Amino acid sequence: MIKTVIIEDEKPASRKLERMLNNFPDIEIVAKIESVEEGVAWFSENEHPQLIFSDIVLGDGLSFDIFEKVPTKGFIIYTTAFDQYTLKAFKLNSIDYLLKPILDEDLERAVEKFKSFIPANDTNGSQDIKQLIRKEKSTLSRVLVKIGYNLKIIQTHEISCFFSENKIVYLQTEDRTYPSDFTLDELEDVLDEKKFFRVNRQFIISSDYIKNIHTSPYYKVDLEFQPEEEITVSRDRVKDFKDWLVS
Repeated sequence: MIKTVIIEDEKPASRKLERMLNNFPDIEIVAKIESVEEGVAWFSENEHPQLIFSDIVLGDGLSFDIFEKVPTKGFIIYTTAFDQYTLKAFKLNSIDYLLKPILDEDLERAVEKFKSFIPANDTNGSQDIKQLIRKEKSTLSRVLVKIGYNLKIIQTHEISCFFSENKIVYLQTEDRTYPSDFTLDELEDVLDEKKFFRVNRQFIISSDYIKNIHTSPYYKVDLEFQPEEEITVSRDRVKDFKDWLVS
């Protein structure tokens, strides 16, 4: 049996996930945890499970805090309403990232992925997780930004570019500019590389919003929506930029 723990602070969501997991005869739910404090205590006192389904935003913090305080060799499948935390999730033993509401087919795919990481002769999952997890590209589909005391979800297909200014990374949409919690280096790892390209140290642009490309005396890009600053392509990036445009 696959020992499994659910970390979820919303009882309806926890019950729904439990019902969905009950359809897998080889999964045994050994604990349901509702907070960071409870999680730290449970993982400090109990044998760690092979598989963990964890929401990210809990009432008293982020579930990441649990595994930073009590490292686990268990495989983690994160479940959340936002993919703002994709990059950090995949640095903390995550093998998948399910956006709510969770669909049956997505859950089945995630469970099958977990099983593919466990060798047939290693049912306890004792091998080092870092040797088992495959390097998979996870793409960001929406960004959570803060506006005063409010939060707003912005789909990445609405974003014409990301740019850094005074050590803060902003994103540009048709209506306005928003600050984000990412760095440009982090964004390069999680954005769809077919849609987004880093033209220089300051800008990542979207192909969907390119209006014009000047090639003389240097490569300069005009976007439909952009900040006032000129967007140029670094000389060492020109060839990659041209390849990206036709890929």
